[in-house]
Amino acid sequence: MEFDPSCFLFHLFAMASSNFDICILSSDLNFVPVETRVPLKFGTEVLTSVSCARVSLRVRDRKGNESVGWGETPLSVQWVWPSTVPYAERLDALLAFCSKLSPEWADNGSFGHALELGHSLLFERLPRVLESYNREEREGLEPIPWLAALVCASAYDLALHDAYGIANKLPTYECYGEEHCNVDLSAFLDPAEKAEVDFSGKHTADFLVLPRPEKIPVWHLVGGLDPLDQSELKGDEPQDGYPVHLEEWIETDGLNCLKIKLRGNDSSWDYERLKSIGRIAESKSVDYLTTDFNCTVTDPAYVNEILDRLQREAPEAHRKILYVEQPFPYDLEEHRIEVRSVAQRKPIFMDESAHDWQHVRLGRELGWTGVALKTCKTQTGALLSLCWAKAHGMELMVQDLTNPMLAQVPHVLLGAHAGTIMGVESNGMQFYPEASSLEARVHPGIYRRREGELDLSTLSGPGFGYQMDRILEESDG
Repeated sequence: MEFDPSCFLFHLFAMASSNFDICILSSDLNFVPVETRVPLKFGTEVLTSVSCARVSLRVRDRKGNESVGWGETPLSVQWVWPSTVPYAERLDALLAFCSKLSPEWADNGSFGHALELGHSLLFERLPRVLESYNREEREGLEPIPWLAALVCASAYDLALHDAYGIANKLPTYECYGEEHCNVDLSAFLDPAEKAEVDFSGKHTADFLVLPRPEKIPVWHLVGGLDPLDQSELKGDEPQDGYPVHLEEWIETDGLNCLKIKLRGNDSSWDYERLKSIGRIAESKSVDYLTTDFNCTVTDPAYVNEILDRLQREAPEAHRKILYVEQPFPYDLEEHRIEVRSVAQRKPIFMDESAHDWQHVRLGRELGWTGVALKTCKTQTGALLSLCWAKAHGMELMVQDLTNPMLAQVPHVLLGAHAGTIMGVESNGMQFYPEASSLEARVHPGIYRRREGELDLSTLSGPGFGYQMDRILEESDG
């Protein structure tokens, strides 16, 4: 009989149970549509609206008490599933797949820690559900990719971790230590070959920043369509009281960190864009830049030539670049591009390719020096990637998926607890600020950037600290 590691893990969890364990009873899924105030360019596509998957998950502890946790993720089709397949078809497939997951995250009878239950659901059950869906519902059509499946599952997984904290009357990030976990990280993670790393006796809490800082630096996204100054305005910009060009955003929010979206297939445009923004950064005393080539580059020489030219001709802009975000295609296993030449120039961070810790391990072998974590790839997966990367000396960043509403809360919490190279990216306030108006009444500091920072001080109480009762009261009012 062939050895099944998933069954082994299940028995491990079953044998090592604690009074803190929960089991999932039911899940409820809703979709919240959001329109952008200005378009956001993703690679070759433009995002003007998004559907957010919002999940409430009911759980029970070993004493029979029930609790409800919440999770939310924007289904940014252009990012999770880049394709020539029409947008509407891809969106409909993701909405249907989200709905198909609901019964999978319900009444399975297994008790455990959120990390253990999440690992079982994501890495044992989700692949089978995706394979079945693509075979039965997408026969003859382009299959839903794994990254999109993770994003669909992430709202359920986030709700699970929120519910675990609520059930135990503790903030979720205080529940990742030895006291609450039934098994150590060696049950989930394997070190790289020849690495002096041992996960035995280690838990997620060992790799987190505890207690978290209450204020963290925040990055602003400079989209490929964004005007940089007054001279680039066309007259059709929204007149809603929010800034409309980069210089205005810097002055209004006191920004000190700019993430620059590039094309990745037009080196002249990319260079001039970097040079122009570098000049603005210097004039406005912005200290940090990063480049995002949108996974469209296929040869490291493309990135190297731009960086080298920038160092020669605009050395101050080059100096401000803190790291390079994933320039190369999503599928790391198919596109095993050696990136050490880029890493010799600037730190280079995995993003779209960092689906899980195994992909992070492969990236390290290819020369990647850091990992950009995202809660939209699930809380469970982000935490395991965080632990693996930190244990192997890789740097971290927490990147945004333009998170509005509830999605912003676990996103900024991950940024505060991860120990990143520099704060967290947060751009929901640029593209759909009014979508989060209810949540902002309860947590104003995470939906408005002030003096280049986010203020997390209102995020308190059990779970992720949403304070859903107050948010729902605002909704009723």
